[in-house]
Amino acid sequence: MKDVMGIIYTGESDARLRELTMFRAIAALPVAGRYRVIDFLLSSMVNGGLKNVGIIMQKNYHSLMDHLGSGKEWDLHGKNNGLRVLPPFLTRENVGVYTGSLDALRSNTDFLSRSKQEYVVLSNSNIIYNADIDALARFHVNSGAEITLMYTKDPTMLRDEFGTYIAVDDQGRVTDLEVEPTHPTLPNSFMDVLVLKRELLRTLVDKGVAHGYHTISRDVLLHLVQDGGTRINAYEYTGPCWRIDSVQSFYRFNMDMLDSQHRSALFSHPVYTKVRDEMPSRYGSDANVVNSLVADGCVIEGTVENSILARGVRVAPGSHIKNCIVMQDGHIHSGAYIENCILDKQVIIKRNAKLIGPSAYPIVIAKNVVI
Repeated sequence: MKDVMGIIYTGESDARLRELTMFRAIAALPVAGRYRVIDFLLSSMVNGGLKNVGIIMQKNYHSLMDHLGSGKEWDLHGKNNGLRVLPPFLTRENVGVYTGSLDALRSNTDFLSRSKQEYVVLSNSNIIYNADIDALARFHVNSGAEITLMYTKDPTMLRDEFGTYIAVDDQGRVTDLEVEPTHPTLPNSFMDVLVLKRELLRTLVDKGVAHGYHTISRDVLLHLVQDGGTRINAYEYTGPCWRIDSVQSFYRFNMDMLDSQHRSALFSHPVYTKVRDEMPSRYGSDANVVNSLVADGCVIEGTVENSILARGVRVAPGSHIKNCIVMQDGHIHSGAYIENCILDKQVIIKRNAKLIGPSAYPIVIAKNVVI
């Protein structure tokens, strides 16, 4: 796969994630205790043999830049290729917020021009998957198609007024496409991952921007499918995937990680992340931990039930955590009880405090808040 490069666009709409994306992009969201959303996408590309990967960033990208660093954890810190962090290109017209993926690619034309690979795997960052990118790229080359879209038949990916959905014929060709329909009528969810030649992508971006287009799905793919002159094939992804587009979907994904079957299916290929050297978690004599994921560096002296604790969380004696996500360096004081909550980084729950949210709509506490 020396002839394939990757581009991940991290500028999706994040309004429905509320406090969770106040200071970070969706790609930088902490998940499953010690990972970020982008770890799964980037690891898929690395496992597929891609050595040149660009990350197009938009607003609130500092957390993501800090996490990615030089790309050492993904073995992408070479001199010639490697990881390329692409912050917003600031001009008088562009204030650092792209209108869509086409605008983002147009602002990073230099990266596309300097790259030597013939093919590009282009992905958004609001869907968690662990795909065999090598198989996807080989399928595209062998099919003879000009563009290949990766899709899933997973019904949990369907959303009203959100997402892109495709129809596929017996020959695997895309025959119809719906973008953000009120109610999806097509069963196949486009996973915002496509493969095409680098020069074709440059041409589509230039033509699209020249016509005032902004997005890949609505403004480019939809027109190409309707015209019928471009062969667009579909590649079915049969593994597990989750669309992270709301507080509820974020919570559901993390709770699914408590199921060993979901966990083993998602981690079928290695997933790499930034290493934080911590001591192993320490459990007190009265600690009680049931069906939970606990990252390193935690100190647990209370009760933890059906929850996910990130690195450095402290659970004091007499406290109880149930069905919760507690991010890095959270501190739950003695006597506190929290249920169905999402606590962002460095949240402190004081002594004897109680927070109980509905399971269908968990309470979200923003970063550095003291309750």
